[in-house]
Amino acid sequence: MKKWIMICTVLVLAIGGCAWFFMKDSAEPVIAKSVTATVEKGDLEVQISGSGSVAAINSEDITSSITGEVDEVLVEKNELVEKGDELITFTDGSDPITAPFDGTVTTMDVEKGDRVSSGEVLANVTDYKKLKTTISVDELDVPSVKKGQTVEIKAGAFEDETFTGEVTSVAKEGTYENGVSSFDVTIKIDKPGDIKIGMSTEVCILTNSVKDALYVPIEAVQMDGEEKYVNIQQSGTAEGTASTKKAVETGISNDRYIEITSGLEEGQFVSLPITINESTTGNGGNGMGRGQGGEIRMQGGSGMPSVGMPNGGGMPSSNGGQ
Repeated sequence: MKKWIMICTVLVLAIGGCAWFFMKDSAEPVIAKSVTATVEKGDLEVQISGSGSVAAINSEDITSSITGEVDEVLVEKNELVEKGDELITFTDGSDPITAPFDGTVTTMDVEKGDRVSSGEVLANVTDYKKLKTTISVDELDVPSVKKGQTVEIKAGAFEDETFTGEVTSVAKEGTYENGVSSFDVTIKIDKPGDIKIGMSTEVCILTNSVKDALYVPIEAVQMDGEEKYVNIQQSGTAEGTASTKKAVETGISNDRYIEITSGLEEGQFVSLPITINESTTGNGGNGMGRGQGGEIRMQGGSGMPSVGMPNGGGMPSSNGGQ
């Protein structure tokens, strides 16, 4: 009996030891690691994005200016007309109704001999060659949107094509909803091609750009009171390398990168404030790699930074100068 008690005791101790070993291995704390990014040089762009739909720049209901009888209807539905072409004449010799612009007659609701009243809608003319799209822009971003700015447009039906456009107007009055005001921005589509009225669009308005700018991931720039600074790493790969605090001045920024106008040089390494779960990190180095289940979190940032995007990697953003 004593022999069996001793054997059971040994087994319990062995099982408990194994459990402690595996629990210890899987319960490593989250610790700070050194992750670096390179100071890059390239074209940096700031863009504002939004969604909209396509509409005609010129589309007008044709109304009667008199009360009288129709003498002749000179055009048919779907007929192309030019500005000034006669559309409808009257028996009393009143001035005929003419096309207000080049376009297509989309409706014709009267015939010869019909009696019409002043102000009555008789037809519609739409210009399908000149199209626009309108997006809603947040009140914080709208001051940076100006008439004439360049626009890139994606139409839902043509995913592989990029169209260009130009801002033609910014609403002087906004709409208020859920505590936020927004303003309509209208964009003329330069060459609509096969785009049709009613199609959905995704728009990026270029509000600012700098060529050959020095830039870093926006997470690299930190604040100490009124002073902006970065931590410069002496090496871009070694963990635990000493860093130097360096004051910087900044320019424009988007949601991923910020321009450095003073304080840094191209090719330097700056540290990024992140934490990594040591137990699930697959490959060490500069900490950018992740093993299966590895966790990387930005502290005060907006997701995982992309480092070294060529030509500034201008991304849609509502951020202006810093």
